[in-house]
Order: sequence, then structure tokens, then C-alpha cells
Amino acid sequence: MSWIGIDVGGTFTDAVAYDAVRGELRSEKAPTTPSKPQQGVLDALEKLGIKLSSAERLIHGLTLGTNTVLERKGADVWVVTNSGFRDTLEIARTNRPILYNIKTLKAAPLVPRSRILEVSQRSLRDGSTLREIDMEELASVIETLRKAEARAVAVCLLHSYVNPEPERTIAKAIETALPDCFVTTSADVLPEYREYERYSTAVLNAYTGPRVSRYLSSLDEALDERGYEKPVFIMTSNGGVFTADRASRFPVNTILSGPAGGVAAAVALGEAIGERNLITYDMGGTSTDVCLLKDLQVPVTNEQFISDFPNRTPQIEINTVGAGGGSIAWLDAGPILRVGPQSAGAQPGPASYDRGGTEPTVTDANVVMARIDPNGLLAGSVRMRPDLAEAAIDAVVSRMADLTRHSLAEGIVRIAVARMVSAIKEISIGMGHDPREFALLAYGGAGPLHAVAIAEELEIPKVIVPPNPGNFSAYGAILSDVRHDYVRTHPMAFADENIAEMERIFAEMEAEGAAGLEAEAIEAGKVEMRRFCGMRYVGQSWELSVELPAGPIDLAAYAKAFHTLHEQRYGHSAENDPLEIVNFRLAVIGLMSKPSLPEWTLGGSFEQAETSRRDVLFDGEFVATPVYDRAKLPVGATFSGPAIVEESGSVTVIPKQWNGSVDRLGVMILTKEQ
Repeated sequence: MSWIGIDVGGTFTDAVAYDAVRGELRSEKAPTTPSKPQQGVLDALEKLGIKLSSAERLIHGLTLGTNTVLERKGADVWVVTNSGFRDTLEIARTNRPILYNIKTLKAAPLVPRSRILEVSQRSLRDGSTLREIDMEELASVIETLRKAEARAVAVCLLHSYVNPEPERTIAKAIETALPDCFVTTSADVLPEYREYERYSTAVLNAYTGPRVSRYLSSLDEALDERGYEKPVFIMTSNGGVFTADRASRFPVNTILSGPAGGVAAAVALGEAIGERNLITYDMGGTSTDVCLLKDLQVPVTNEQFISDFPNRTPQIEINTVGAGGGSIAWLDAGPILRVGPQSAGAQPGPASYDRGGTEPTVTDANVVMARIDPNGLLAGSVRMRPDLAEAAIDAVVSRMADLTRHSLAEGIVRIAVARMVSAIKEISIGMGHDPREFALLAYGGAGPLHAVAIAEELEIPKVIVPPNPGNFSAYGAILSDVRHDYVRTHPMAFADENIAEMERIFAEMEAEGAAGLEAEAIEAGKVEMRRFCGMRYVGQSWELSVELPAGPIDLAAYAKAFHTLHEQRYGHSAENDPLEIVNFRLAVIGLMSKPSLPEWTLGGSFEQAETSRRDVLFDGEFVATPVYDRAKLPVGATFSGPAIVEESGSVTVIPKQWNGSVDRLGVMILTKEQ
């Protein structure tokens, strides 16, 4: 019996398989195939050599929804909304993202005004109906959609979070008339107040829906042909998983699907090695994702944006920056050297991959610095071409005075490191945390290459590198539980007389959540319910989502939790000010069986682990550096920098004044000399 985890990255597709009988973990990589993403998945599965007919579970993290939005490759969405509210998406919010630039333009909405249709139906704030749906008017709307051959429609009506039936009636009529059209309603995607954010999230769902659903359908067919008979689970942005059928209907919940797997694996690793304060650092081919785990608690938020568009579905609080191994180094008009956010991706990839890429990338810079073996195989399949990396770097050097090939390569890496340091500062210092009180957990194919440099900048005393860091997010997929999130907007005073109403609302949500998990074959005895309230001081515009202590409702405990969170987030609290509740949230978690981290059984003698020595560029000079094969490093091995540790899919760089050791799980612990 095998559990399989898949993570599709910008450059490589990672796969892991855990044999639940033998307790063995295997991992493989295959190049990502953007034009046909399922092919990279199938290639990775084939390299694993697992019979899919014997697989018990397959969990898939994907970036297709994310890339669809970032690359503006989604469907031509149509919107049906109330008369007079055609410009909601265009008006958006009046805040200025760049404070001192009065000429800043907002991003163009995903749906132009010409594709927004109005109906005269109107519900009031309490859900009562002011005007019923005019069926002749609806027929005219459907005819317009038919003539336009609409492929995606979002139905967004006022106050549908209280009364969703008008939206559902319109959606059903459109689906009946246009069976090939992807139709979504704002109430089903996000039953919350604030029209703009709800409409935006619904539009994102419709925008990504056709592409994601086609992909999942084709993947399901391909897996079925290869003998896989169980449901396919998809990683979701909240750190859980749900079925591919549900992901096809709600693809907006997969926007942070890939990075979420790494966070799940980080929690399991932290528990195993006794490190409870972690900053996760996942650097792949196109981007870097960072997340702060204090006491191994996963921060979940509903205030994220993607490409300037609000996405209010629950998501792990991950900060993403466009700095990856494939990030392109370029010169602006200065000329000043920049790195990213443009990426060479998987096709054509960095120049050194010899797939047609000609622009220098972070990977090429590391090849020129000899941190990546210039004559080796990257991820066991990509033959490096150092001459092409040098030619790409030299093309930029020729336009910059007083720089050499090697100084420019170092400069590229330093700029990439600076961008990643800034991303970590946002989630640590910017949120009231001292990064020196955390360990840096580095994974992703390119993470261990730059982890110590980042730790140096932030004065982080310890760096942790798990085994197979390039496949860590895929491993996290098989550690994740099924999770559904529910929300209900119901403003009320924070008072004793409302306790019974609060219990009633939570009870209804819990019944709905239990039914939802039952539909995904999760046993009732393996369900966990976590309650949250959106709370604020009376008079505030925005609320904070506070996780509530278990047990009967205790308003004093709830208030204490809110004041503590407000103090941490904003630096102050007002314990004597009255509170109010805005919404109720429920996380329904179906607990899945999980693999345990296997003991490290590889390795031999420490002397055998040193495979070669080569000159590696550190701080402007080449230094003779021992190169270790990680698979040969035994438990208890210790070594000092400078050193390079190589393994399939990743390279760890250890500079001077840093020491490394290997623990019982094969985890490398890097610490700075005191």
C-alpha cells in the first residue's frame, strides 16, 4: 500500500511515495511541462516505479490556478449582477497602494465592463426579497451569453451571503441553457459580506475554473488508464486537502496549493526534532515562499491578494516573492542590475540547461560560482552546460563597467538573497517577531543553496535542511488532512444574551461540515472542529479572526484571545472598549493516516562521504572546498565550512564559520560558530 504526493513546481515536478507497510520513502523529479502539465506528473510517477493500482492515496499540489492568474491566461469571464452595480469590480477600493504617487493606476479588472450583465432582482440586507427575478429579463441575459459563446460566468448579487437562492436560481438556469459553461456563484465561493471582495473571489474562481477543471479531468483519465482507482486529493491554500471534484468546482481554493504542502511537512519535522519556532523558506525554480510558524501553529488568513486582486478564501499566511533558481538577471535603464520577477521557468529554463535559454539566471550564477557542479546532473536528469551559463553572464558583463564574470555572478546571488531576506522580514519583524528566535528551515531545490546567506543577514543562529529538500512539499502533501472551511456573516453585539444564538450558528455550521466530510468518506470519529470568530472593537472597519478556546462559549476567554491578537498585530489593545462579532468561521478537519519520518539508514564512514574537492567562489575568491555526497553522510557526522553537500535535486552551501551535523532522521543542522 502506497501513499503518493505530487508537487508541480515552475521547473520540476516532484513526486514522493511512502510504502506504509515497509515504512520506506522514495522520491523522484521530472521536468515540469507547462504546455501539458499532466505529462510532467505522469513522468514523475513513472520514475517512481509504483504500481498505481496498489496506491491507497494520491495527493496533488498544483500551481495551475496561481499561474493562470499571474500570466492572465484564464477564461473570458462574464458576470451577472444587480442593476446599478455593474462597476463594482472597476471601482474596487479607494486606497492607494503607493502612498506618494497620485498617478498610480489600479490593475485592470479581470472582467471588462462590456461583459457584465445586470438583472433587476434585489435582496435586502436581512435576506428578504425586494424584487423577484424577472424570468424574461433572465432569458435575455442567457441569450446574450449564448451568442457570446460564454465559457465562464460568475453570478454576484447583493446580500447573497444571507440569501443565496436568487444566485443559485440564476446559475441553474444558465447551466441548463449552456451545459459546457463553468458557472459559479459568489455565495457558494465566499458567503461573506463586503461585495467587492466577494465578487472578486467569485470572479477568480470563474477565471481559473475552466483551465483547472480541464486539467484535473485529463489527469483523472490518465491515472485511470494506469490503474489508479481511488479519489485524487488536491492540496488547498488552507493547508488541507479536498477531492479533485471539489477542486474543479472551487479552484480558487488551490491558489497556494503547492507551498501549503511544505508548511505541513515543516510542522511534522519540527515536532520530530523538537524545533517549535520555524521560518520556512521554500525556494524553487520561479519563486520563493516563506512562512512563520511560532510554536508550530500554522497562520491562516483570509486577507490575501493575488496579482492585485483580493482572494478572501482561507489561506496559509505565506509570503511569496519572485526570486527562484530560474529568476532572470537583467539591467534596467540605469543600468542597474535586477533579478526577477521574470523567470526562465521550465521552458526554456536557465541558459545552463541547454534548452534554448540565453538570459542569465540565479542558477546560472551558481554554476559560474561552482556552487552547483558545472559538470554534474541537476536533479539526476539535466546535464549542465557551464559554457552557456558563462556566455549568458558575459552578455550582461559587457554592458557594465568594472565588473567581471565572477563578480557579476556573486552580485546576482546577493540581490536574490536580499529579496528573500525582505520577504522574511515582512512576516517576522513586520508582524512583531524577532527572527533570531527562530530556526530557518530550508527546502525546495534552490533553498539550501542560499539558506546560510539569508540566515547571516537576519542573524538567525540555526539552519535546518531536511532530507530530499527538493521534494519536501510533495512529502507534505501526504501529511495533510482533509479540511473544509465555512464562514457565516452574522453581526451581533458581544454580549451574554447572544450566547445561545452563537451556539446555534456554530451547531448549524458543524452539522454542515460533518455532512461535507461524510461525502468525502471521512469517518465521523476522525473529525476535528475548530471554531473562529471575526471580531473587532465597536467602530472599527475590519475584523480579526480569532481562534476560540475549546469547550462551551466563554466570552471572557474570547475577549482575552482577541485583545492578545490585536496587541500582537497592531502593538496595542483597548481592553475596556466594547467588542462586536462580525462573522463565524469553522474549520472542519478530517484526520488522515500519516507516515512517520523514517530513521536515516543511509551513509557509511565520513571519509567515504567526501567525493571530491573543487574551487568554489566565496566572497570574491575561489576556495578549495570539500564536496560531500549527502547519501553517504552517516548519523552523527560533523563537518565545518566551507563545504558543499550534494544530493539528487538540491545542493547545500556551507561557508566559513558555519558547522554542520546529521541527526537520526538525516536532517542537516547548520549552526554558526560562536
